Amino acid sequence: MNSSTKKWVLFFATLALMAGTAGALTWLKTHQELGAPGVRATAIPGQQVKMQLKLPERVLDFTSTNMPEPETVVGYLPKDTSYIGRRYFATNWLWTDAALILMGEDRTSIHRADYCLPGQGWQIREKSVVNLAIAGPHPYELPVYKWVIGQTYTAPDGRQQPISGIYVFWFVTKDQSTYDFPTMLKSMFFHLVRHGVLQRWAYASYFTPCEPGQEDATFARVKQLIATSVPEFQLPPDGAK
Repeated sequence: MNSSTKKWVLFFATLALMAGTAGALTWLKTHQELGAPGVRATAIPGQQVKMQLKLPERVLDFTSTNMPEPETVVGYLPKDTSYIGRRYFATNWLWTDAALILMGEDRTSIHRADYCLPGQGWQIREKSVVNLAIAGPHPYELPVYKWVIGQTYTAPDGRQQPISGIYVFWFVTKDQSTYDFPTMLKSMFFHLVRHGVLQRWAYASYFTPCEPGQEDATFARVKQLIATSVPEFQLPPDGAK
C-alpha cells in the first residue's frame, strides 16, 4: 500500500469513527432518562424540566433574604437550569451567600469554580478538602472543597484594600456527592452509557467575605451554617443512619 492510499484509508477511517461517535451520542441523547436530583425539588406548573428549589430562611441565629438570579444564570446557563440563592446574615454582621444550581437535560449548567471565580476578580490562594459533619435525623459526613480566595479593590478614598473570602462547594445527585468536578463527569458518563440515565447533578456553594487573617475564624462560623442548613435542602445519601 503506497503512501497516497494509506492517507485515503486513514481519512475514511477517521470519517467512519466520527460518524459512529456522532451516531452513538445521538442514540444516547434520544434514549436517555433524566435521573432524580439529590436535592429537594418540586415541579413548576408548565415546566417540563425546570424545578423549584429550597434553601431555609432561618438557620441557627442567621436570618436571610432571597437573592435574584445572577446574570450568569439568566444569560448564559441553559434555560432548563434551576436556581435559588439566599444571603444569610449573622448577629456579628457576618454574611454568607448560598446558592444551589440544578442541571436539567444540559450538563453545562454545572461548571468549574476555577473559571467563574477568577472571572469575577478573585484569586484562588488555597484549596483543601474538608469533611463536614451534617446534622439532622440522618447524620453523615459530607466531603466539600474549601477554598481561600482573595482580591484587592479600590476603596472610596482611592486606597487599595485587600479582602479575603471563604468559598465552599460540592456537587450532589441522588445517593451520591463529590467535591471533585472530574469525578462528577466520570460518574455521569458511566451512568449514561451503562444505564441510559443522565444523572441530575446540583452544584451547592457558600461564599463569605472576610478580612485578611480572619479566614479560619470565618470558616468555623460558616461550617455551622452549612452543617445545619444542608439537611433542609439536600437528601441524605442512601444508607445514612
